[in-house]
Amino acid sequence: MNTPKHLLYTKDHEWVDLKENKSTIGITDYAQSQLGDIIFLELPSVGDKINAGSTLGEIEAVKTVSDIFAPISGTVLAINEKLEESPELINSDPYGEGWLIKVEISKIEGKDQLMDSLSYIEFVK
Repeated sequence: MNTPKHLLYTKDHEWVDLKENKSTIGITDYAQSQLGDIIFLELPSVGDKINAGSTLGEIEAVKTVSDIFAPISGTVLAINEKLEESPELINSDPYGEGWLIKVEISKIEGKDQLMDSLSYIEFVK
């Protein structure tokens, strides 16, 4: 299981890369492996507000449909448009080409609920 050390993780298997007032959000390698082949995503639009802990979209795989939860609150700055044509990028590169959205952080609430890579590895065991 790949868990980059510079990222923070949620109990719902999202990752967040916090950089000052901006962040990138995706789903973890563990999550994509549990979901199987990803075939469709429903994501918010640029300019939408998201709130930590609330649903920001859905991910559909051959096996199931699952909600994606926001690890932080903010305004959506960008959507990974490559995923519209190639959602399988999440399976092949969840921390790189398979990122979901970029967010301008309004407030970091619940940061204490986020886990570092070692804590996340222990959590999924």
